[in-house]
Amino acid sequence: MEILDILIIGAGPIGLNCALEAQKNNLSHLIIEKGTIVNSLYNYPLYMRFFSTAEKLEIDEIPFISTAPKPGRQEALEYYQGIARQKKLNINLYEKVLSVFKSNEVFEVKTTKATYRAKNLVIATGFYDIPNLMNIPGENLPKVRHYYTEPYPYAKQKIVVVGSSNSAVDAALETYRKGAEVTMIIRHSEISKSVKYWVKPDIENRIAEGSIKAHFNAEIIEIKENTVVFKDESGEIHEIDNDFVLAMTGYLPDFDFLRNSGIELNGDCLNPFYNLETMETNISNLYLAGVVCGGKDTHLWFIENSRIHAQMIINTILSRS
Repeated sequence: MEILDILIIGAGPIGLNCALEAQKNNLSHLIIEKGTIVNSLYNYPLYMRFFSTAEKLEIDEIPFISTAPKPGRQEALEYYQGIARQKKLNINLYEKVLSVFKSNEVFEVKTTKATYRAKNLVIATGFYDIPNLMNIPGENLPKVRHYYTEPYPYAKQKIVVVGSSNSAVDAALETYRKGAEVTMIIRHSEISKSVKYWVKPDIENRIAEGSIKAHFNAEIIEIKENTVVFKDESGEIHEIDNDFVLAMTGYLPDFDFLRNSGIELNGDCLNPFYNLETMETNISNLYLAGVVCGGKDTHLWFIENSRIHAQMIINTILSRS
């Protein structure tokens, strides 16, 4: 069986960047991806726009040409998938990694389709796969959605949006403008300060005028077939009519996979251990790249500030060979 120089788990922007760095340095590489190329971006809301400008989303100094100041989901898909295609990166799609085992300084990676061996392993799996659950009665009802793509299914429906981050605000505004009756349940005292600066005044004005109802310092305690029960900031219990719940409560890395791969997780945020200069974990020659490095703090790393991880990892590998 061939022993690869580097195997990369995850074909997101940072995983692709790792493969590009490996390719430039004549290292044999393979990316394993459980979905399509940049699968998380593919599952973003259809009309999502990035906070970052196009040049900050570039990888390998390949220009990202956008007609808008802030590129959208479709432009990003075209850019990243185009790079993978044009650079002929070695990628296996719709293949999920099941386990990682290291023996005699070689990693054995078992997937749903095959087993691979590699001298070095990079985990660049992001955090979009596992919803951050509220763990309340009724959360498993079919009307509860942890992923939002577009507003049209919610026209003329009574919608509860949980959260106050970018995804929650986008869902609230878009569904409201397609005719939904929107109520936001927010655990904090205000709309998140991280909301895109051109969107934040919009949601605050819609709340102020009463077009979108918002309950701050509030918490859902139960979801029923036709209603939602929540507690307001005074502790009073309310039950309101409801057709759909959009639980925009965030997402988490696959911590079980990281643990089973031997990576140490520390603190309440389950921060994975890695060397800040090399991105190497407590397992020699096993590296982390991208947003997975942040543990539960999924706002710590993003494309523009984790692009450097690829070069750090490949430079470390080259220095040892």
